[in-house]
Amino acid sequence: MELLVLCNALVTRLLFVLHSLIGVWRVTEVKKEPKYWLLALLNLLLCLETGLTLKFKQGRGYKWFSPAIFLYLICTVPSLWLLEIHHGTQYCGNDPGAMQVNVSNQDFNQSRDSSHGSEGTDHHIIQTAKVFVNQLSTICETVWTLALHQTFLLLLVIGRWLLPIGVEITRDQLSQLLLMFVGTAADILEFASETLDIEDVRKNYALINAILAVWTWSMLQFPLDLAVQHIGCKPATTTRRIPSLLLCRYSAELWNIGVSLFIQDGPFFIVRSILMGHFRIFNQMLVFFTAKNILVVTLQLYRLAVITLDFRATLLQKSRKEVNCCPCEPYEACTHATASQDTEMKKCVAFSAKEESEAPSEDQ
Repeated sequence: MELLVLCNALVTRLLFVLHSLIGVWRVTEVKKEPKYWLLALLNLLLCLETGLTLKFKQGRGYKWFSPAIFLYLICTVPSLWLLEIHHGTQYCGNDPGAMQVNVSNQDFNQSRDSSHGSEGTDHHIIQTAKVFVNQLSTICETVWTLALHQTFLLLLVIGRWLLPIGVEITRDQLSQLLLMFVGTAADILEFASETLDIEDVRKNYALINAILAVWTWSMLQFPLDLAVQHIGCKPATTTRRIPSLLLCRYSAELWNIGVSLFIQDGPFFIVRSILMGHFRIFNQMLVFFTAKNILVVTLQLYRLAVITLDFRATLLQKSRKEVNCCPCEPYEACTHATASQDTEMKKCVAFSAKEESEAPSEDQ
């Protein structure tokens, strides 16, 4: 089992490093400046994290936070920023979405003919790889950028799945987290691709930076596991203030609401509203996803109101009767506890009355 944990930890981080290096390579190809290879030095942070995790945690994860995912964001996001800012300067032919990879037989035949020397098969493989890399460079820049966005989000979900979990999170919680990440990744990809592909947006450099800033902000939810982990309710919690009790009981729900309002749907709605209201940019998909953001924000506020009312009912129940349950517990649980206490009390009264009725007969 420990060998499997070690392999998962190393393989996942290796995938992160390889994807980050591909992004840096694309930046150097687009910018035509070798100095951008310095971005690859950011992967040293991921290597350092790998060593520390293997030494102190035996490859397993941390509670509430994944340093590997966070450092992967640091290594990859700068490359995607540069590619998006440099977006659209390469001619893509008649079909901008087509991946123009034409590896001709002549190129491979030439590489095969050149391999009949002393190097043999190894030289043939190297030459074939060079031809393949050269053909990859001819793919349209916009296709490369979109592919890096897609694989980036897929690797975040797959990598979180492959990374060894800590003792604080169960596999059931991990499965819930991964399902939420899949939906989140789809929304984020749609936001970036749909807004940045608008022609009027591409002409406004400040607007591009603002959209990328919101996109980067939305990515910060991936290293956190708070969406499925509740803060433990200790006995001393009953003496805390009401906000602490509310956070103790609904920590995961409140985190999901906060992510939607302040990290994802809320900022997305603001950006799309600015595009339509201030810049007068309208299209069918922009209007649809703006309405979707409004609906999600409204439902999250409704959910917050329901949680507040339920918690208030629990406090009222606590104040009316002396119930031996923590206010962190749901209202139904406290109600059930009250009913159980009433039943036990009735049993005790009936038993006491029976003993009192039997006592005089024994004395006689």
